[in-house]
Formats: sequence, structure tokens, C-alpha cells
Amino acid sequence: MPDRAPPATGYQLRAVVHGVSPLIWRRLLVPGDTTIAVLHAIVQAAFDWSGEYLHRFTVHGTDYGICYDGGPAFRDDARRVRLAGLGLGEGERFTYTYNFFADWRLDLRVEQITATHSERYPRCVGGRRAGPPEEWDGPWEYLERTQPYLVIDAAVRAAEILRGLLDADPDEDAAAFLEDHHDELGGLLPLLRVDCFDRRALNKTLAGLTSTERTLTA
Repeated sequence: MPDRAPPATGYQLRAVVHGVSPLIWRRLLVPGDTTIAVLHAIVQAAFDWSGEYLHRFTVHGTDYGICYDGGPAFRDDARRVRLAGLGLGEGERFTYTYNFFADWRLDLRVEQITATHSERYPRCVGGRRAGPPEEWDGPWEYLERTQPYLVIDAAVRAAEILRGLLDADPDEDAAAFLEDHHDELGGLLPLLRVDCFDRRALNKTLAGLTSTERTLTA
């Protein structure tokens, strides 16, 4: 497997969360010399995941990823295998699986392979909806928990909590009130932001992680 790729190539990838509707997706511009290890970090950032669970890319029937104790072993070093060395052409697809118990899967498609230019890479140029909570038990649970009536109920309950805070006695400790509702608000948050996606914030994250990840995987 080649460990170096022509630096002038750039890949436009569309990543879609498998099994979820309406679609959760990102369109990413990634340089061809991106290693599998760095691509893993990019994907994690794109869907607001933490990297806490095991993962693997599957390309042309071969698995790639970072090896961890107790996890699967991979034939190739993820710090040396580069995107442009995988033999992917325009229109071809590969997958990324994360949290093997929940079986979150991204379907990735190479939309374009172009010459890179002065714009910063990697970048997100499109997307929709918040990434699914990684600790939820896969697409089935996601669809069950994000039914429209449940999202509405979550918004109503959050408003009730906020109203309670605003109506509280001025001498009451607001911090104590919020602490009492901390766990409940944490459970409501994924439903309150289910349709939220901030591309600008993601690009700031990508700009920040890339230099660090490239240093660690060089």
C-alpha cells in the first residue's frame, strides 16, 4: 500500500448517516494526502462525536482504522495509509462504522477528485441536521426518540423549566435550580438541537484539529 500520495489531489466526499431519515449528511473537501487516522478525526468532528468508541473504514472489502487494546487489528498502519492511495475513483463508495454495538454507519461517496487550490483543507461545504448522539443505540433508537411529537414535547418541557427559572424568587439560588434540572436538560438537548447544524463552527474545529492530528500522525 503506498504511504505517500500526490499532494495536489483533493477529494469531495459526501457522508450520510445510514438508516436515518430525514438525512443527516456532510459534504467534505479533504486533501488526497490525508491519512486514515486524520480522516477518522475529520469524520468524528463532522458529526460531533468524541472518538470514545471503536471504528473502522471499509474500502474495497478491506478494513482500515486505528488499533486500540481490545479492538480489531488492521493490516495497515492508519498513520501511513492515505486517502489517495486507496484506489477510489469518482462515484465510488466506502463506509465508516462507529460504535460497533450501536452500529452507526456512514455511507461515504467520492463526488469529485480535483486539483487542490488555495482554499483551506479540510473543509465542510454543506450539511444538514445535527449528528446523532453516539451513545444512542443506533438508527432504530434515533428514529424512535426523535419522533416529531417527542421533539415538540421536549421544547415544551424546556420552556417550562426556563419559565420556572424566570419566575423563581429573586432570592432563590439560580445555580441550585439549574443543578436540580441538569440531568433532565441534558436529556432534552439532543431533541432541541436535532435540526441544528453550524457549518462555520465545524470549519473552525476542522482548522484547529488538522494541524494537531497531522503532527501526531506524521
